[in-house]
Amino acid sequence: MRRDSCVASQALRRVSSGCVLSGSAEGVLDEVLGAEVRRLGPTPARRVSWIPGAEGAPRDLGWRWEWVLAWPEAGVMRIAWEEARSPIIRISNGTFYRHHPNSTSASTGENPPLFENLNFELPSFSEKGEYWSILGPSSSGKTTFLQILNGKHLCIPPQARAFPYLESEEIERKNHELRNPDRAIKRVGFDGEQGLGAQAPQSAYLSARYESRREDTDFSVLDYLQGNTELNPSQDIGGKKVDAGSLERVIRDLRLGELVDMPVSNLSNGQTRRARIARALLGNPEVLLLDEPFMGLDPPTLLTLSPMLRGLAEKNAPRLVLSLRPQDPIPEWITHLVYLKGICQIAFQGTKEEVLGELRGYVESVKKGVMEPDFHMPLHSMHEVGRSLTSSGIVDYTPSAGFHPVSHPAKKESDEIKYSRDGYPMQDIHSPEIGEPLVEMEGALVKYGSKAVLGNWNQSLPSSPHPQPGLWWTVRRGERWGIFGPNGSGKTTLLSLICSDHPQTYSLPIRLFGRSRLPSPGQPGISIFDLQSRIGHSSPEIHSHIPKSLTLRQVLENAWSDTFRGKPNLDAEARERVDACLRWFEPDLRTAGKPGEEGTKWADELLFGGLPFSSQRVALFLRAVIKSPDLIILDEAFSGMDDGVRDRCLLFLAYGETKIFSHPTSSDVDKTPQVVESEVLRKGEVKVKGLGERQALIVISHVKEEIPGSVREWICLPEANTGKPARFGRLDGPIEGDYRRWGEIWGM
Repeated sequence: MRRDSCVASQALRRVSSGCVLSGSAEGVLDEVLGAEVRRLGPTPARRVSWIPGAEGAPRDLGWRWEWVLAWPEAGVMRIAWEEARSPIIRISNGTFYRHHPNSTSASTGENPPLFENLNFELPSFSEKGEYWSILGPSSSGKTTFLQILNGKHLCIPPQARAFPYLESEEIERKNHELRNPDRAIKRVGFDGEQGLGAQAPQSAYLSARYESRREDTDFSVLDYLQGNTELNPSQDIGGKKVDAGSLERVIRDLRLGELVDMPVSNLSNGQTRRARIARALLGNPEVLLLDEPFMGLDPPTLLTLSPMLRGLAEKNAPRLVLSLRPQDPIPEWITHLVYLKGICQIAFQGTKEEVLGELRGYVESVKKGVMEPDFHMPLHSMHEVGRSLTSSGIVDYTPSAGFHPVSHPAKKESDEIKYSRDGYPMQDIHSPEIGEPLVEMEGALVKYGSKAVLGNWNQSLPSSPHPQPGLWWTVRRGERWGIFGPNGSGKTTLLSLICSDHPQTYSLPIRLFGRSRLPSPGQPGISIFDLQSRIGHSSPEIHSHIPKSLTLRQVLENAWSDTFRGKPNLDAEARERVDACLRWFEPDLRTAGKPGEEGTKWADELLFGGLPFSSQRVALFLRAVIKSPDLIILDEAFSGMDDGVRDRCLLFLAYGETKIFSHPTSSDVDKTPQVVESEVLRKGEVKVKGLGERQALIVISHVKEEIPGSVREWICLPEANTGKPARFGRLDGPIEGDYRRWGEIWGM
């Protein structure tokens, strides 16, 4: 190669990395490559004047395509083009294992292959935009798939998985540490695993987040975002400091401005998710894997988070891969899908339209009897697949053919069904009997110093001609309440007052089961142990604090214990209830066991921490309802479950062992399963009944499909510090019976 060609090669390499060329090098390019370059317009040196990683630097390298078309024989161009088009992740016919197939650890336990002969590529840059989402039910392997992309698990053969772009000269010039996939690819999990959440300390007990005392480990959100969560950090630990501009932008985009001084342990579930995403973004990874990022987020946050993620994906800063459940709406900007079935198996993979089309073909073939239904892909569990998350809200999947993956749009489908998914009439036939008050709040106002977090409004009351300050609210026996509101509005704080986890329960005008926490003349206060015995509670906070070393049986038996590790006070009836629940939910709790074995001994061997996230949520749900307490509180109890497991839990909440879903025959496979009497009821062997008339229910969720069909009363808390009062209402049927009911609750 002549000297001027060598100079041109060096110049072109510099252009490909985004560096500014000197005038002499720019002239060499014009001289060597000729007039054809000028025909294309300005040279790349004039068109690209950014240093990689600089603020506002464009990440799309589509301009190189023009050079390839103009000079396909130019070797220097081919070098730059090959570097640009290398995928950041490439998997070619790879099979993965948790342990080596020939290892001792593999021979002593189950070590099935994960995603046999997997083929997948994530482009480093894409001219048209290629944005992937991994879709599948719980326990199908979504988290495992993301872990594989993250470089985890053993790949056979080893060369089947590669990270070509991370090995490029461009990455070396940008930051040589990014050559390590563990540094360049970050996964943010919201499924109970530590993930990036391990960077933030956890409170020692449930009440700690509400106490005024602050420990040395109660780091603020700002500390967490900056990575300052070490008590005695080494001078060499921590690496580069977070860029102030990036920090300000991330705080603004994720609406964390009012939370930066708050201890991390005080954040709500939705606020914690936003903080984790922000912390990951500040690490400047090349790829960010978000594991079920929309779970537990309120509709307003959902509508703002999705466009923000889209902006990041379009700039490749970073490249994003999302995992979603079948019932989650798919962001409209997602272009490609991987649909999982069973345990670590791919059913369909390709563009969004192709995958949804494959699902349509599968559904239609099964309905016509041409194909046998796949055990891992039941039709009734797919009727929510394909909904789209747009800037204006969630809409059904309606391509040119007007197809919905199962049958009809959801709003039409609910008009045709006479009963909800958990067996309640779509329109109330009679009103339930209401008993004495269980929870009474008469002007509750929760403040931390001068900052009010709940009840900072004036509320209109039927018994008063003038609005009264604080929250006035009564829950009676037989009532079914839903608590709604945006993240950070005080929903969990409200429940902490009922469960007496909040210290201000003692001082506020609150009566629980007819008594206050403090004694009054002639009446003793209600003890914490009396409260716990009468309340069944499932929440993300309990999930976070319950010991992972408990066995599955111990978790259910813990409903009769005073503390997480206390000895349960069990009688024969309680043991029968535990066994009945284990048998009823064995397919959902024992995902890796041998089907058909009699008895429930298997529950003594399964550790709670070793269960899939969905199974953990089922166990905590059963812990809350198994004892038939006076008050059941379900705070996002169904988040993380796929729709089939969720619907079985909702039916169990309503009817216990007395009702089951019918299994559709080949002639009516497209129909929604009907609720019928169970074999256990016909044999007279029911141990656990459903929600009774003497019980009250309180539910929190941001997803309408997770609201039990029995909920009639609702309260919607306002966004924090707005001064607006809480709104109350009553439904005339299940939320799924009329889409307007959900809109009324959220004021949409």
